[in-house]
Amino acid sequence: MAFIDYYQILGLTKSASDEDIKKAYRKLARKYHPDVNPNNAEATLKFQQINEANEVLSDPEKRKKYDQYGENWQQADQYEAYEQARRAQGGGSNGGDTGSWFSGDGGDFSGFTGDNFSEFFQSMFGGERSGGRRTQQYRGQDYNAELQLNLRDAYETHKQTLTVNGKNIRITIPAGVANEQVIKLKGYGAPGQNGGPDGDLYITFKIAEDPTFKRQGNDLYATLDLDLYTAVLGGDVTIDTLTGKVKVPIKPETQNGTKVRLRGKGFPVYKKDGEFGDLILTWAIKIPTNLTDRQKELFQELAQS
Repeated sequence: MAFIDYYQILGLTKSASDEDIKKAYRKLARKYHPDVNPNNAEATLKFQQINEANEVLSDPEKRKKYDQYGENWQQADQYEAYEQARRAQGGGSNGGDTGSWFSGDGGDFSGFTGDNFSEFFQSMFGGERSGGRRTQQYRGQDYNAELQLNLRDAYETHKQTLTVNGKNIRITIPAGVANEQVIKLKGYGAPGQNGGPDGDLYITFKIAEDPTFKRQGNDLYATLDLDLYTAVLGGDVTIDTLTGKVKVPIKPETQNGTKVRLRGKGFPVYKKDGEFGDLILTWAIKIPTNLTDRQKELFQELAQS
């Protein structure tokens, strides 16, 4: 397979800035993404090349080696180690003449220059070859998926099946997963080519709002009605939580907007068994309506006392 110029793949030159690389990658990735080009092998190959180019050029260390060694950048460390060993044995510097790297007891390799050197370099340092030519490996593309949950789903560890590119994948969702949280399933993306590794699957969780409970971190918040008589005289009220009913004591003369914290009745902490946040209740005093004449008289007596 011919040498692939990563800069050319992204439509850039060696003088491109990090921001130029980022913008070019995003633009081309959108254009050639398999979701936009279904069943298009050419677009899939182009998408893989774009990802490969971005992976190298967006990494300062990899880009430095690529700029210096070109297609042989991945073997740069081996070459540099060889050069150090050669100089230590009195070989001196090769002055950049790749044709004079190897000579001596092991045979005369001075004839390997230019294109021949690239093939020789790969054969010496582990490049894969097929029919006398190097076979370029491509990592499979990553997949992205969204999974819709409600708050009560996210409260408990459970299994769920989602379909990605026609394939059913059964996963275990840990209790306490957060809205917009992303998890990676390694190797569940597209298959690699020419022996390259498979891509990964990234799942983004979308958790719908609950009509009763609002989640902030691992704590839950709820505003509940409290009748006037219980607020004034005190007593007990039974409320619903995500794990069932709980009896809550009410102090006499509880004011509107009073907050009560129920420890351990909040949301489970992600991947920490037995740990929970708190449930914070806010009491909204409910004023009675449709009073009888007698009830109005009683309130008047209280107002005048």
